[in-house]
Amino acid sequence: MSSGIVHLVGAGPGDLGLVTFRAKELISQADVLVYDYLVHPELVKWCRPECEIVYVGKKAGFHSVPQEEIETLLVTHAGDGKKVVRLKGGDPYIFGRGGEEARTLAKAGIPFEVVPGVTAAIAAGAYAGIPLTYRNLSTSLVLLTGHEDPTKKETQVDWRNYGALKNTTLAIYMGMGRIEFILAELEAGGLSAETPAAVVQWASLGRQRSVTGTVANLAELVKKSGLGAPAIIFVGEVVRDHESIDWFEHLPLFGRRIAITRTRDQNSELREKLETIGAEVLELPLIQITKDTDKHGFVEIVTELGSYDWIVFTSANGVRFFFEDFLRGFPDIRALGMLRFACVGKATARVIESHHIKVECMPDTATGESLADALIATGSLDSAKVIVVTGNLNRDVLVRKLEAGGAIVDRLLLYKTEKVDLAHDPVADDFRQHGADAILFASSSAVSSFAEQGEALALAPGARRPLAGSIGPQTSETMEKAGIPIGFEARRPSLDALIEALINNLKA
Repeated sequence: MSSGIVHLVGAGPGDLGLVTFRAKELISQADVLVYDYLVHPELVKWCRPECEIVYVGKKAGFHSVPQEEIETLLVTHAGDGKKVVRLKGGDPYIFGRGGEEARTLAKAGIPFEVVPGVTAAIAAGAYAGIPLTYRNLSTSLVLLTGHEDPTKKETQVDWRNYGALKNTTLAIYMGMGRIEFILAELEAGGLSAETPAAVVQWASLGRQRSVTGTVANLAELVKKSGLGAPAIIFVGEVVRDHESIDWFEHLPLFGRRIAITRTRDQNSELREKLETIGAEVLELPLIQITKDTDKHGFVEIVTELGSYDWIVFTSANGVRFFFEDFLRGFPDIRALGMLRFACVGKATARVIESHHIKVECMPDTATGESLADALIATGSLDSAKVIVVTGNLNRDVLVRKLEAGGAIVDRLLLYKTEKVDLAHDPVADDFRQHGADAILFASSSAVSSFAEQGEALALAPGARRPLAGSIGPQTSETMEKAGIPIGFEARRPSLDALIEALINNLKA
């Protein structure tokens, strides 16, 4: 009997922080991932490299794969014994056709699990300052769909009936194409024309926009604003609280488009920090870091670990690659002996500390030069043997300063940095067409790659020309050589300082 299973998983409204732990766990274990248009692209990156990824996105007026084919796809893959994750925006059972898919799976005898997700209406209310229920004001919440099949009169919504409801909040999905008709019918059913109403588009993301008005004028206000799907329409007295308790749309970077240029593996921390303060983030992974171990050098150094005093890391990638190879040959961490650890930056330190190893030297300023100075200041380098874990593009200044301080330095090459081709990347196309308010450079290699791919990233007429931000002096120097105007530079080389400089300069 087949051991295949399908997990119908709610991906939430967009904000990655609203994805359930169970959803993340299942995505990381999937053999096949089938996902929709409204799923955050970052979720797809949680898959294993060998996972088969199938996009079946649906937008208004365009279905890339018919629903029947999607259901056949699920049954077929699970029937082959695969673990299938069907990732759906919001919640699978709230206007997500998850019930239809569950029924098909049950009929075919395929085991399945349903993982709830935060539905769009709940998120839109929370992120736009609209409490969906309120004591003595709104004692019920009705979720409705404005997307109806005109050939099936028996399932069409009688909007006039809902216009007669009292103390109720209406949350209408997929109604933007018929908003004028819907509001007119609600009014015809007895709802006051002065009843507060709102539209919230792209709820919980940095691109969220909202418009508030009344039943009488909301359709016209939406038309003037240019808001479209995906959006939720709210009708009810609770909309009055939008201005007073809205928190998301007042965040420091709300409504700002920020392009980031760190590597694919390094993007998450910076993106999360920016999204937390309201930014819409465009990831331009201009460079990728891949493992490229000098095997002869690695064996030579690791077998003599007992003779070394310090091991030095300048990136989290270096730490990860080192322990991957080290633990393959030495399952006991005590094989490191008395080796002392030094590194640049808090992110690198966190990866080291995840192995329950203390970082004994980390400078306040995250540069190779500062790390060398901090190690020299320990007074431990006279004739000390030091391993510097490096990549193909690492600068020599750290090694030279350590040698000048009396250390005997061996380099251990573990990774290489390469350019990523963005000519056909959808995020790069978005950047070309619309631009951004700012673009952040966190390494010299990212600057070089951006300059080399100038043609692939050339902005279209009318696109916003971004202010360019640098994480520190080395990156700024590379920007100057590449002819990229420096809009601002972080006070110290750290992500927090870079974001602080970004906020200050966008306010100016």
